Amino acid sequence: MRLGCCASIDQANVVHAAGFDFIECTVVSLIPERSEEDFAEVLKKYQESPIPVEVCNVFLPGDLKVVGESVDLGRINRYLKTSLARVKQIGADTIVFGSGGARTIPEGFSREKAEEQIFTFLDLAADYAEPLGLTIVIEPLNTKESNILNSVPEAVEFARKINRKSIQVLADFYHMDEEKEPLTNIVTMKEYVKHIHVADTGRLAPGSGQYPYQDFTDCLMRANYNGRVSIECGWHDFEDEAARAREYLESCFSIR
Repeated sequence: MRLGCCASIDQANVVHAAGFDFIECTVVSLIPERSEEDFAEVLKKYQESPIPVEVCNVFLPGDLKVVGESVDLGRINRYLKTSLARVKQIGADTIVFGSGGARTIPEGFSREKAEEQIFTFLDLAADYAEPLGLTIVIEPLNTKESNILNSVPEAVEFARKINRKSIQVLADFYHMDEEKEPLTNIVTMKEYVKHIHVADTGRLAPGSGQYPYQDFTDCLMRANYNGRVSIECGWHDFEDEAARAREYLESCFSIR
């Protein structure tokens, strides 16, 4: 089990000092729609990071729609080509497809058509991901953030239909709790669960609330999950809380 933290690359020193194994940054921070000259300055920060960047979230900007009448496949294609190459360049191997703003179905739009558009997007993303050895994990979001892909089984059904080795699934403790989704779905869908996000009550730091961490960690153990777990939460004082949150997770997973 490797423990990480979702944070800006500018916070890499804090994440490293807190004792995490890796940092999870954003795809959009790699400015995929800007030039290589502009990216060079960003890349330098990543290359100087004291902690490895192994995962990237916030795959798409909110205005790059993959569902609806305003989908621009040309722009999507260009974005994927550049963004995935840059993810590989910074050393990450996993990309989180949450992007609720990009994938939410517009009012009155056909759900069947929306599903087809998401399949098209993920299939195209897989075309770029697989030669680079990257994995894209579909993140189920709660219904306040997206009106499609709201549970682990729904995400797994998409992954099964797409049937591309690079398209897998993430389980997020916060979103599962918001939707009252059974944590046992992690066990029953274990073949596809390749990344984990955690938080606690109020989407704050692990150990600060009342989430049933024993049940959650028991499910991960029953699923024989031994991959990465990233904290994705809000903080009152990041520098003060980060190490305690990591220590709490270590105690939950009995990591030595």
